[in-house]
Amino acid sequence: MKKAIVLGATGGVGNPITAELVKRGIETVAFGRSADKLERLANELGNPSLLKLKTGDAFKPEDIVKAAAGADVIFHSANIPYHEMEARLLPLGEAVMKAAELIEAKVVVVDGIYPYGKRTSTQKATEVHPKRPHTRKGKVRLAYEELIFNSRWRGAKPLIVRLPDYYGPSAQASYLNVTMEAIAAGKPTAFIGNMNIPREYVYLPDAARMIVEIASRDASYGQNWHIPGPGVISGHDLVKIAQKASGKRKPVFPLGRISLSLIGMFNPVMKEVVEMLYLTEEPFVLSGEKYEREIGPIAWTPHEQAIEETIRTLMNRNRAADTQPVN
Repeated sequence: MKKAIVLGATGGVGNPITAELVKRGIETVAFGRSADKLERLANELGNPSLLKLKTGDAFKPEDIVKAAAGADVIFHSANIPYHEMEARLLPLGEAVMKAAELIEAKVVVVDGIYPYGKRTSTQKATEVHPKRPHTRKGKVRLAYEELIFNSRWRGAKPLIVRLPDYYGPSAQASYLNVTMEAIAAGKPTAFIGNMNIPREYVYLPDAARMIVEIASRDASYGQNWHIPGPGVISGHDLVKIAQKASGKRKPVFPLGRISLSLIGMFNPVMKEVVEMLYLTEEPFVLSGEKYEREIGPIAWTPHEQAIEETIRTLMNRNRAADTQPVN
């Protein structure tokens, strides 16, 4: 990999992928819609000379092609809001693949576990686990995979990396984001789903490192890859660690189906979360067997350390925002 472009570079997953690429000395283009957000990302990374910023619309293949000039790998981490997924996900995938086809690039598509549907076993799921989605979003995500791996793409070489739920300082679209942000700010908050049931989470900087390792190998393409976490953890334990790191213990209330349905009457995103609550009740846990066999040992940040790092970063960000002069 000589040059890469990251679509959705300022997003939850795109941010650490961009950081990981630059850290490895790879010429990187950060692509997004907002020039201000791209500038903030560059500042966070110390304005490295290897990083170039390009604004554009990922729904327009010509914008991607123009920004990607010379790139051999496209990291597609641009995401769609929950309530717009059914209408916009496939057009986005089509645009990205058309751009990759035009420049004959490799494509690393970041996705989740929705296409699998409900778990069929208590064993960790490998990449050959059957995909039997029972939700609207799961069915759209399966159609998305079929689009990515469609045989009509002759020049593009895609792969898909699948993440469970995740957290980290950049995690904007995660179920945990609202909870972590509020704990860092010392405010009461909510937790989506049952807090007693251990679930799988991956720390985004760890995920980015694994994603780039996979993308760096030619043999990885044309396949699905799992990006597992270091082990399951309950909401209660997660919140306890976060509160200890923040030094504050404001109430955290679990939100179940009834609560989310009521909130969903006023919030379209929360309305859509209800459909996916099965993942908080019967957690789907990914196997890292393929990664360890094909790539090598996985070096995870322990949950306690990762959660503490997330909270400290969010608190520092809040302090910096508080000291900004008001115009």
